[in-house]
Amino acid sequence: MEILSWIVMGLIAGLLAKFIMPGKHPGGLVVTILIGIAGAFAGGFIGSFLGFGAVTGFNIGSILLAIGGAVLLLMLYRAMKK
Repeated sequence: MEILSWIVMGLIAGLLAKFIMPGKHPGGLVVTILIGIAGAFAGGFIGSFLGFGAVTGFNIGSILLAIGGAVLLLMLYRAMKK
């Protein structure tokens, strides 16, 4: 069940990251989901390292950390594709 939760959280985080950073995005829905999932992991790691907490489920703190990680990864992905 946790894998499904990470996929759903990644989809939400990836879509919100694309909404926050408008413009031309390389990749489609699959890339969005993968960036969102990786962003959730990255946001959780960075958040726990800095003492903000971790991505622990469907709550506002976890969603914000996942979105922050997804935005960061989307920025890096855009920079690498240029």
